[in-house]
Amino acid sequence: MSIRSISLFFTSAVAALAGPVSIQLPLEKPGFKQGAGVELALQQCLICHSSEYITTQPPLSKAGWKASVEKMKAKFGAPIPAEQVDAIVEYLAAGYGQSNP
Repeated sequence: MSIRSISLFFTSAVAALAGPVSIQLPLEKPGFKQGAGVELALQQCLICHSSEYITTQPPLSKAGWKASVEKMKAKFGAPIPAEQVDAIVEYLAAGYGQSNP
C-alpha cells in the first residue's frame, strides 16, 4: 500500500466518523440609520466590512470619523472618491457621532 493510499484511507475514515459539518453564521443586524448620506455609506463602507463594524463603534466626533474614513482610504485601500469623503463623514457624525450615540 502506498503512502497516498494510506493517507486517503485515513482521511476517508476520519470524515466518516466526524459526520457532516454544519456551520451557522450569526445573522447581520440591519444596516445604517436613515439620513442624508446613507446611500454613500451603504455604497462605500459595505464594500469592505459589515454595517456592524460602524454601528458598534463608540460615538466619535466629526474629526474622529474623518480620521477613520481617511485611515480606511490610506491604510486599507478603501476606494472612496475624495469628493465623497466629507458627505460620508457628515453622515457618520450625524448618525453615530458623540451627540447621537
